Amino acid sequence: MAHAFTLFLIVMAALAAVVFVALHFFEAGYGYLFDRRYGPPVPNRIGWVVMEAPVFLFMCVLWASSERMWQAGPLALFLLFQAHYLQRAFIFPLLIRGQSKMPLGIVVMGMIFNTLNALMQGGWIFYVSPADYYADWFSQPYIYLGGALFLTGMAVNLHADHIIRNLRRPGDTRHYIPRGGMFRYVSSANYFGELLEWTGFAIASWSWAGAVFAWWTFANLAPRAASLRRRYEREFGEEFTRLHRKRIIPFIY
Repeated sequence: MAHAFTLFLIVMAALAAVVFVALHFFEAGYGYLFDRRYGPPVPNRIGWVVMEAPVFLFMCVLWASSERMWQAGPLALFLLFQAHYLQRAFIFPLLIRGQSKMPLGIVVMGMIFNTLNALMQGGWIFYVSPADYYADWFSQPYIYLGGALFLTGMAVNLHADHIIRNLRRPGDTRHYIPRGGMFRYVSSANYFGELLEWTGFAIASWSWAGAVFAWWTFANLAPRAASLRRRYEREFGEEFTRLHRKRIIPFIY
């Protein structure tokens, strides 16, 4: 099993590299960058639930089927992981305003990746890692440093989503430059928060599975952040460029 899982991680890491390159040529067409080429539009609320709920449910199955389900280390990692997807799959969609859409193709691709990622993270934590790997995890620094980064990233992500959600008044369809919070430093503060979350999770789990997910997060979100920044520059011109924001990582990129 360990050999097959290692091969699985290598394939996933390689696919992330392909996605990273491809997204520099093809914008992921949802949200501000909505594009009908990626399939017929579906309501955002439905799209987010269909796309994100499978990873939450599959992770529950992997946890409940494992002999390690009540071990402190695996349980802590499970709760961190599920905290994100509980919010993203079931709370975030309820907070969406307006009648925005996302392409069906994006929903399907997201659902497939999320299911594979549940297998990647849950597979390592509950089944593939050595039996005593997480036995004394709370005597190690990883869970504390990684957990702190994860929770900080989640707070940044939630605050950025709140800012974006309140850019418009009911009935307003114009676009606005997000301001405040980490938007002072990057044009995609919500993506920075998510990248920080999964970097923290990789540290907390101290695993190649976590590292591959962090790499996937960057490979998916960094090109999209670059596309969003270009769109802001075209639409708002000097009003945006004079803010001197980075794309996704403050002061760096």
